[in-house]
Amino acid sequence: MGRVTTVIVLALGMLGAGLAGVAGAQGMKVIQTQKTKEAVITLKSESGQWKQGPNAFVLELTSPDGKPLDAGKATLSSSMTMPGMAPMIAGATLSPDKAPGRYAGTISFPDGGARQVTVTWDGPGGKGSAKFSVPVR
Repeated sequence: MGRVTTVIVLALGMLGAGLAGVAGAQGMKVIQTQKTKEAVITLKSESGQWKQGPNAFVLELTSPDGKPLDAGKATLSSSMTMPGMAPMIAGATLSPDKAPGRYAGTISFPDGGARQVTVTWDGPGGKGSAKFSVPVR
């Protein structure tokens, strides 16, 4: 392997290991929790916040009584409204974890500011959506 190929392979391996670590990390800090009639949505990361640039996080969906919610297909997207401009939209990549209602995610932001986050789900545990604001520092 050439030097560039080796660096790329190592970088991809570290990214994959980082996502696996995020999905299984117990000491994660809550970024935001949003309660709806159907579910409690919790975003977590190692730092407890989203920042400018790439972010790894965990999305957890539980029932209102605290039990894991088998959410099936889940999505997370964000938008930021700026006066006189089209909204800045960022979608997250989510991968289901072994536990029901838990997803490892990645998202990237070009700058800081408050984002309107939309989480949707459709699975055996029910169907729903929630919108809430999350700061990007």
